[in-house]
Amino acid sequence: MAPIDSDDNTTAGEGEELRAGRRRAARYVVPVAVMGVAAATIGLVPALADSGDPDLPKITAEQLVQKIAESDTQQMSGTVRISTDLGLPDLGGLESGLLSGMSAGPGSGGDGEGSAADPSAKLTELVSGSHTLRVAADGPDRQKVSLLEDAAEYSLIHNGKDVWGYDSKSNEVYHSTGPGSAERPEKDVPATPKDFADQALKAIDDTTSVTVGGTAQVAGRDAYRLVVEPRQDGSTVGAITVAVDAETGTPLKFTLTPASGGAAVVDAGFTKVSFAKPDASTFDFTPPEGAKVTEGDEGDEGDEGAKTPDHGREAEDLGGLAGDLGGLDVIGEGWNSVAAFDTGARGGLPTASAGGDLGDLGGFLGSFGDQVKGDFGSGTVFKTRLVNALITDDGKVYAGAVTKDALVKAADAAQ
Repeated sequence: MAPIDSDDNTTAGEGEELRAGRRRAARYVVPVAVMGVAAATIGLVPALADSGDPDLPKITAEQLVQKIAESDTQQMSGTVRISTDLGLPDLGGLESGLLSGMSAGPGSGGDGEGSAADPSAKLTELVSGSHTLRVAADGPDRQKVSLLEDAAEYSLIHNGKDVWGYDSKSNEVYHSTGPGSAERPEKDVPATPKDFADQALKAIDDTTSVTVGGTAQVAGRDAYRLVVEPRQDGSTVGAITVAVDAETGTPLKFTLTPASGGAAVVDAGFTKVSFAKPDASTFDFTPPEGAKVTEGDEGDEGDEGAKTPDHGREAEDLGGLAGDLGGLDVIGEGWNSVAAFDTGARGGLPTASAGGDLGDLGGFLGSFGDQVKGDFGSGTVFKTRLVNALITDDGKVYAGAVTKDALVKAADAAQ
């Protein structure tokens, strides 16, 4: 972590590691070429629901950031509540099918059906609505996340070289093994405040203000508030607030509010937490009798990397998407960074002349967008409360947590 200014208004030096961090954040942006809407980002929470302001020793922003960086909580368990409100338009259920189709990954069988227990598809549900998770960890080789649903439960268990996904509703099991299992898939989708905080802190550079915003009590634990705000105009991010456990340095709650005001975009915070060692049986899993078991391919990550060697870091960060779309570029710096890629399609969104479902989809999505023009030509901007995207008529996509004007400016700069 780069040093923080002592005046409590924090900046950190720019470097390749920070640029890579911003590129990694792009993996949480759902590609807009199909839906016409960008969704999801680094993670998040509404205003902290405090139950008091504990009297804690004074601490500087630099010290608090360092406390998070040095936090090494290996054992814990608890309940996390996540609520996400990106302000997506109502697509009448269409978005669910599109997200499921886009998220089909290795081990899904390649036929579009896949397994209901495949975590690469299941955990995309966290980008919208409200969800309750049970989480547990015992070192780097044992973690468990359970997504509680109505009369059903989805569990993702990492135990040594095995990763198991189990969907009780469909009674389906997903299983993968091998050296890459520890890094996939539970790292692909953030599920705890620490996951979110790790991504957010990578964005700290000289375009960022970081201060200590008092204290709070979260899940019965005394905590400090770390407030991260962009210095630049043009970002849709208002502020990020992280509640940091005063004893362990573990992020307990994470808040992102949009620059437009109103409720936070996402709420992800512990309602219960314990730092005791979970029982070893927590991470045991045996497929139930009669369950359908889908085996994932061993070494999925390595295979993907081998398919897109020419795109290096960017292709890896997008999980192979950049390899299909001709590579990903990052335009701008800091909070005004915009991800750009070429879909290869010409003519923008499909129109009625395309005929069939494709034309209907293009017209439907187009009704939610704003038509814009610039030096780049013309296109359509689709907006959420946080992430916006411009799809140009010549098939290019520009997306980021920036305003419509900032997208047009980025598209003009790319000419």
